[in-house]
Formats: sequence, C-alpha cells, structure tokens
Amino acid sequence: MAKGIDRRLVEPAGLAVDRALLGRTSTAERVADILRDRIAEGFFSPGVRLSEDSICGALGVSRNTLREAFRLLTHERLLVHELNRGVFVRVVAVDDLLDIYRVREMIECAAVRGLGEPPYELEQVEAAVLAGERAALERSWQDLPTANIRFHQALVGLAGSPRTDELMRGVLAELRLVFHVMDDPRRFYEPYLTRNRQILEALQGGDAAQAERLLASYLEDSRAQLASAYAQQVSGRVTER
Repeated sequence: MAKGIDRRLVEPAGLAVDRALLGRTSTAERVADILRDRIAEGFFSPGVRLSEDSICGALGVSRNTLREAFRLLTHERLLVHELNRGVFVRVVAVDDLLDIYRVREMIECAAVRGLGEPPYELEQVEAAVLAGERAALERSWQDLPTANIRFHQALVGLAGSPRTDELMRGVLAELRLVFHVMDDPRRFYEPYLTRNRQILEALQGGDAAQAERLLASYLEDSRAQLASAYAQQVSGRVTER
C-alpha cells in the first residue's frame, strides 16, 4: 500500500441528509450528482474506499443504482475500481493536474471573453469573493478551497450555459481531489483572495477584457505553483493504481 494516502473505509452517515434530494424519482444520475458534490466538498477524500452498504442505506437506493452511479463517476475520473478491493476516490496524477488546468483556462477564459455588454449579474461571484475574505479573517483556512471553487464556478456561470456549468462542475470536482492532498490551504489560497477581488472589480467596472487578462495570469500562476507543490507531496508516496 502506498504511504501517505488514507485508504480507510468511510462510513458516510452524513449522506443521510441528502436522501430527501432524491425524491421518488431517484436515478443513478442523481446519486452521482450527490456523490460528486460530496467529493468536491471534501466529504470523501482521495484514497478512501466507498462502502456500498453504507451509501445505499444512507440514500435509500438499490445496489444496482449505486453501482451505475459509481460507473458514471469512474468515467469522470473521480473514482477508480480496484479488482477484489472495491471502489475508491481517485488519487490524481500530476499529468492529470496539468490537463485540468488546460481545460480550466479554455472554459473560464472563454466564459469571461464571451460576456456581452455590462452590467453583469455578479451576485454569485461577489458572494464567493466575500466568503473567501471572511474565511481568511476568521482564520478558517479549510474553508478557503470551497470559497475559491465557488468563485470559479460563478465566473463560468456568467455564460448562462447549463452544459458549460455541468462540464466545469466535473472539472472542479476532479481538481478538488488535488486540494485534499495538500497540507496547507492557507499557503495556496490566501494570496489569490486579492486576485479574486481584482477580477470581480474589473467585471463590476464593465471591463471584461481586463478581467480575462487577470484570470489568464491567475490560472497560469496557480497551475505552476500547485503542480510543483503537488508533485513534491506525492512523489515517492503515491503509486497510481
């Protein structure tokens, strides 16, 4: 077993609160939505095994429905099935991280570039910026990754495209797997709070071109910093299975 990765079995009792979201028309896609969100929130961390019995019991779904949801999330590269061992939350490789950032740049910059005439509906973007700033003031460093992800989701949401929103949601869920391996969220996110606000202020001023330039520089710097640190974190400790 590779060192440094927590391979324990998670008993997801907290999933029971999501049961009401399924309603009477529960489907594998809806179960996958819930699990995807939980991965993005950090409820399930990289390397943990998912218990079919516990999740089925918490959500009130059949084993077949859950297995189909697992297949969907495996296709999205969030889970991995290991023969005779079960289903695990995936540990992302460094090459995957670089590719995630290439996709992010294409999606996020295009979303900002394609904005029409101002003013823009920036309520969600501003709320994410304020959430990050509030987390820093309260020294709630573990809340910084979530606030940052919501900021980027909100930027893409300005495009008004459900398909792009869905694509970005999967990309950021996969990126969150990287964040869970990192030890110091303050180090990686606090410097970007100012840059988030600068992007917001450019959009508030109606300057989408400037916002895109700031965003492109932001993503390049973030990619370089995170990839270097992540490589050091997993080098010699994680074997991609």
